[in-house]
Amino acid sequence: MNITLSIDEQIVERAREKLRATGKSINQEIREHLQHLAGDDDVERRIEEFHRLSGKGNSHGWKFNRDELYEDRLKLKGK
Repeated sequence: MNITLSIDEQIVERAREKLRATGKSINQEIREHLQHLAGDDDVERRIEEFHRLSGKGNSHGWKFNRDELYEDRLKLKGK
């Protein structure tokens, strides 16, 4: 089924910019949102999306350090 929507151009452009980072089109995003609303949220699709997006983040060189995090937590508790 085809649906025609009336959406402000600036909203569409901002949405396109954000969706480019995920590799999705506006059409795909709206379709997936409607599927979710209708209760047709496909677990396999979510797993596929997870795999597609995995490893695409940028930590800017930061690495997880358990000891540093623990020290910060102790400082917050005042120890």
